[in-house]
Amino acid sequence: MDAKQLRSLGDETFSKKEPLNTFHQEIAENFYPERADFTLKRQLGYDFAAGLTTSYPILCRREMGDSLEAMLRPTGKNYAHMRPTNPAPLDNESKRWLQWAEGVQRRAMYDRVTQFTRAMKEADHDYVTFGSPVITIELNNERSALLYRTWHLRDVCWRENAKGEICAVWRRWKPYCSDLVALFPGKCHRKVIEKVARKPFEEINVLHMVVEAAMYTGSGVGWEGGPGEKPRWSIYYDCDNDHVIEAVPIYGRHYVIPRWQTVAGSQYAFSPATIAALPEGRLLQAMAYTLLEAGEKIANPPMVSTIDAVRSDVAIYAGGNTWVDREYDERMGPAIRALTQDARGMPITMEMQQASREVLKRCFYADKLKPFLPTEDKQMTAFQAGQIVAQYIRDALPLFAPMETEYNGGVWEESFGVLMRAGAFGYPGDMPKQLHGADIEFHFESPLHDAIDRQKVTSWMEGKQIIADALALDRSAGAILDASTALRDVLEVVAPANWIRSKIEVEDIKNAQAAAEENATALAAMEQAAGAAANMGAAAKSQAEAAAVASV
Repeated sequence: MDAKQLRSLGDETFSKKEPLNTFHQEIAENFYPERADFTLKRQLGYDFAAGLTTSYPILCRREMGDSLEAMLRPTGKNYAHMRPTNPAPLDNESKRWLQWAEGVQRRAMYDRVTQFTRAMKEADHDYVTFGSPVITIELNNERSALLYRTWHLRDVCWRENAKGEICAVWRRWKPYCSDLVALFPGKCHRKVIEKVARKPFEEINVLHMVVEAAMYTGSGVGWEGGPGEKPRWSIYYDCDNDHVIEAVPIYGRHYVIPRWQTVAGSQYAFSPATIAALPEGRLLQAMAYTLLEAGEKIANPPMVSTIDAVRSDVAIYAGGNTWVDREYDERMGPAIRALTQDARGMPITMEMQQASREVLKRCFYADKLKPFLPTEDKQMTAFQAGQIVAQYIRDALPLFAPMETEYNGGVWEESFGVLMRAGAFGYPGDMPKQLHGADIEFHFESPLHDAIDRQKVTSWMEGKQIIADALALDRSAGAILDASTALRDVLEVVAPANWIRSKIEVEDIKNAQAAAEENATALAAMEQAAGAAANMGAAAKSQAEAAAVASV
């Protein structure tokens, strides 16, 4: 397909996505009103939560969205660690290079100009609310730093290939014509260039497409040759003028679209949190409205006034005065009376509201989004501690597993690819030989992985306890456990790589210690032999002196 055909395919994909935009609008109005512009255009000063009676559903979504950064991307420590996909053990040189590269990438990503924190904050709340944010990772115009941006789901659609992978992404974009000409000098349509002098802030409808190489034939203005080994094309298309602004082959994906949970037959994800919370959120809004109305009636009850008896408006405010006809006969009943309100149902309604709030908190995983805290109970056995760890893993795995692989992993791996191609890690030939040609993946520190790694420490303590009991029956039981290998695995959990000596260094130290012990043994033997020789010499001399005395 050429660019025009890809544009038509994108329009068709956007058209099929319109019912999903309506559903996202409903979700956003209940839980994320700031983002509730899927099907309408808001004006400045729009009251985001005008139709809501309680903010509790918004607070639950906000709490979970804010928790993702603290749980998955804690700024206080280096939470992402590189490792090759090859399971072979790494030598210490490779481990130290990977730790150095981790620091380089972390500084590059958290540089202020990259807008990483801002983009990821937006992405976190899109992930929690809709199940999939849309993030772009690229170099800025000056090619001096990374640039992260999160785009509105309304403006993006995509398709999957036979393997279930996203193979084509379309994004609608409306840049100012002056910005478009600055971004693509000499490549824009002449009508756009002419508008810069007259209407520099007029918006241009642009479609950005990133498709697999096999989908694009590469024809028309802006085409820059064959893709070679590059697996994708990045195409900017001016929809107003049917003009290909730029079409270049790329290595990376450009778009990172983590998907929390999908269903068969749809390429779009959803959030299991808001799917479960949507009926509860509607119910809570209805209950809050009912309680507010009931409370208002109790505090400010409706009044019944006798016609022609009341001469003025009923003043029910503090210090108010209501005029009543002096000729009215009070024996016929009071001229003004309040309707009695039955408040006995209020406590039950409050309990129902509280129960609904508890369910809503569970919908947003408030009981799962907690750090793993190892027990400090000294009386607890290693087996009991291991069961606590195992239970935490079972609870946290469904939540953290897709976030780490699809979300954190996608962002860090795409960033690594962009930085590697930009030369941020130096010449590839300078990498340790064990890493040449290796595919790098990322391992993240999170409550889940903290618990999984902590299992090694628990197993070490439990194994020591078992061996200590076995030594009472068999003194050779201590030789069963390879203590050096086990200790190295445990130390890798609690200590950085530069604290741990390599196996070669440890072997050299062991050989040096053995040689020193051997030399010490030999020296002691020599000293003992020298002492024995001296004693024998002294004894022989004494005997000779005694013989000489006897002969005299």
